[in-house]
Amino acid sequence: MTDITAADLERLTEWDTPTICNGLEVTNPERRALGFTTGVMVCAFPELKPICGYARTATIRAMVAPKRTAAENVASRQAYYEYVAKGGPAPSISVIQDLDSEPGFGAFWGEVNTSIHKGLGALGVITDGSIRDLDASAPGFQLLARKVGPSHAHVHVVDHGGQVNIFGMVVNDGDIVHADRHGAVVIPPEAVKKLPDAIDLLTRREAVILDAARAPDFTFEKLKAAMGQSADIH
Repeated sequence: MTDITAADLERLTEWDTPTICNGLEVTNPERRALGFTTGVMVCAFPELKPICGYARTATIRAMVAPKRTAAENVASRQAYYEYVAKGGPAPSISVIQDLDSEPGFGAFWGEVNTSIHKGLGALGVITDGSIRDLDASAPGFQLLARKVGPSHAHVHVVDHGGQVNIFGMVVNDGDIVHADRHGAVVIPPEAVKKLPDAIDLLTRREAVILDAARAPDFTFEKLKAAMGQSADIH
């Protein structure tokens, strides 16, 4: 991935996540039915533009207190923060799986952690846990989660840097992830530079059908003709 630049990832934020998924059907058709979230998620700030970055993964629990000593717990949290700051290329996105039997019982994400993560270069978080402090969250930091809740309970980091699963989206450390208010998807590295052309092709094909459908004299016959014209665009 050494030839992928921050500008390459920034360019992909010009399109929403459904469009990225459409493009991946062209560049990586074998991934048509995998690599994206499939559950209903809460987006804290749907007005924000999409985010695209490298995954920093972790697991958490909140229903019971950690069995580590207080010093060990602080060391674990610091090790996680160091991983967020130095664990790979930037920009990053935190991808955190809640291991509790009731995911989202306690929120890891609020005013403090959004500020810390933004300061360490993260664009946002994708989690199957909960979030809180929405009015006090770091400006511009995106949060996609299972739900909103009031308490952090006993929330603590269990581990970091391993594989996680967020609503069916399997993510490994360093994976490239694109997300917005619709959900998230993993982008294979080889697709990053191919996606703009693939999306351009799909946009031109769709435009023929959309122009016909939006015309006041639209008919089924004109739909058939537009579908044929669309298929001929390469």
